[in-house]
Amino acid sequence: MTTTLLLNGRVYSPAMPDATALAVRDGVVAWLGTDDVGRHQFPDATVIDLDGAFLAPAFVDAHVHLTATGLALTGLDLRPATSLRHCLDLLAEHARRHPEGPIWAHGWDDSEWPEQRPPHTDDVDRVVGGRPAYLARVDVHSAVASTGLRRSVPDLGQRTGFDPQRPLTADAHHAVRAAARAGLTAEQRHAARTAALRHAAAHGVVAVHECAGPQIGGLDDWQALRDLDLGVEIIGYWGEPVRTAAEATELTAATGARGLAGDLFVDGALGSRTAWLSRPYHDAPDTCGNRHLDPDAVFAHLRACTEAGVTAGFHVIGDAAVTAVVDALQRVVDEFGAPSVARCGHRLEHLEMVDAEQAERLGSWGVVASVQPNFDALWGGENGMYARRLGPDRAAGLNPLALLASAGVPLAFGSDSPVTSMNPWETVRAATLHHTPGSAVSARAAFAAATRGGWRAGGVRDGVSGTLVPGAPASYAVWDADELEIATPDDAVQRWSTDPRSRVPALPRLAAGDRLPRCRQTVHRGAVIHG
Repeated sequence: MTTTLLLNGRVYSPAMPDATALAVRDGVVAWLGTDDVGRHQFPDATVIDLDGAFLAPAFVDAHVHLTATGLALTGLDLRPATSLRHCLDLLAEHARRHPEGPIWAHGWDDSEWPEQRPPHTDDVDRVVGGRPAYLARVDVHSAVASTGLRRSVPDLGQRTGFDPQRPLTADAHHAVRAAARAGLTAEQRHAARTAALRHAAAHGVVAVHECAGPQIGGLDDWQALRDLDLGVEIIGYWGEPVRTAAEATELTAATGARGLAGDLFVDGALGSRTAWLSRPYHDAPDTCGNRHLDPDAVFAHLRACTEAGVTAGFHVIGDAAVTAVVDALQRVVDEFGAPSVARCGHRLEHLEMVDAEQAERLGSWGVVASVQPNFDALWGGENGMYARRLGPDRAAGLNPLALLASAGVPLAFGSDSPVTSMNPWETVRAATLHHTPGSAVSARAAFAAATRGGWRAGGVRDGVSGTLVPGAPASYAVWDADELEIATPDDAVQRWSTDPRSRVPALPRLAAGDRLPRCRQTVHRGAVIHG
């Protein structure tokens, strides 16, 4: 057995808040304490001097799309675009530097543009000519497609969500995305997946929940991801509905997924006006969004998976979609009992428009909320996209993290990358700085949701994964952090204390404007995967 002793650090562990040293033996945390005791107890260990760095449990990103993330990293990222003109200029420059092959782009967001309209087909054609070009909106629930790409889908005009000029949604969007993906070479797709996993490791992430499915990347993409071994653990969910327990068992075995959950779409997204609402959009009174699964299909899937003991779940954002899922869960609970539902670890992705009564029911059934605090950071507030889409009253109730936590709903934090940044400290900070008063959670609760919460949501319920205690997997990250401070109970966001008598482990300062920690090294089960 080999032992490594890490000394002179600032170790985040509620089990010993003043720990400065950690011992790792064969990929497992063997001990934690202070430097002098560690040197005495492990005299033959390999010693690593952390030089005052912050050492903490590594992060788990509970909702990602790896290939799409890598394509944004290696292709054209339109998130910096500040206007329609700027977006088209970025596209033109990319096309000039890459004169051959299809163009894959991601991230435009017209909600903040002065033109207040998205790119149209003719806009893109004037830039790329006859080349196939796919430009996904930031929420990836609509996309602009050039004429060159549209022509590769012969029946596109007969699909739901089709428009000759405006961004495509629903089935039309899924069809052009599949066509655009098919136009990429195997080398491009492999390079994208590799880039995404290395990007995760460089941000202290040791495990990701890949939300795969027939409408996301297809089975070939998911199988290629499963075959990769770059150190970051990939926990996969397959978003395809079933109607019987036998189907649930067979599909889980065939895909090798952890469950039939993730991005199984009940609805779309608020930015694209495709989330399913009970009342029309404030800025589009002629629509309540899209419904991709009806309530009977939602119930059938939940019932089949519960009977088979398989994790089920959905992508669910709008209040009508949330109601359909919660009501279906109630029917399953009435039939099988709450313990049977809780044992399955069912999960809901995003869950943006949930009320107090629904949160109480979800908490009592042990349903996990896999949520993205950065959504509020990007689109919340009185003047944000949510307020424009829904009006200020409805928008103020979105992403109620504190409500879910107080109702006992297990929280797991993710990025939905490439929709938002994969940097987990941005996620933790966003959770503590929620735009709506009373909806934020403490830094410690947010950190737990981004570490332990991700393991629990992924079915690991050993009680130690995601922590630094003896017996836990040695999965941690070493950070350069300017300051460590402890949130006081009376104001968990803005006021701080470093009193060592508090016996509370310190976290890096995460106030608005503070520089976020920089990852020096990432270790998963004792193996260095970054740095």
